[in-house]
Amino acid sequence: MNNKGLPHQHGEKQENAMIQEQINQVSNFQIVADIFKQLGDTTRIRIFWLLCHCEECVINISAILEMSSPAVSHHLRPLKNSGLIVSRRDGKEVYYRAADTPQSQLLHQMIEQVMKIACPEI
Repeated sequence: MNNKGLPHQHGEKQENAMIQEQINQVSNFQIVADIFKQLGDTTRIRIFWLLCHCEECVINISAILEMSSPAVSHHLRPLKNSGLIVSRRDGKEVYYRAADTPQSQLLHQMIEQVMKIACPEI
């Protein structure tokens, strides 16, 4: 979107300049895409949602989701790498919970709102 060469000028030059500046920040959009990519999997959404409500170890998450511990660990890794969840070690046990960040909180709220809208039984 080049301000000088837009095919149709509609008198929004100032807004176009702001939009142009933002749209050229490809790395910002990549960060958002990477976070949404983590939530493109039902299991990861379930794990993330669970960890928004409590702190749990892999064994308990596995039991709650009726999955193997290695499968749960496979899903925890990208959630942690994206900064949506954090972990703490207590002896040999590692506990996971949702990160206390604006991004994590917003995604949690978004998941719950979509569930309310899309799932009438909730």
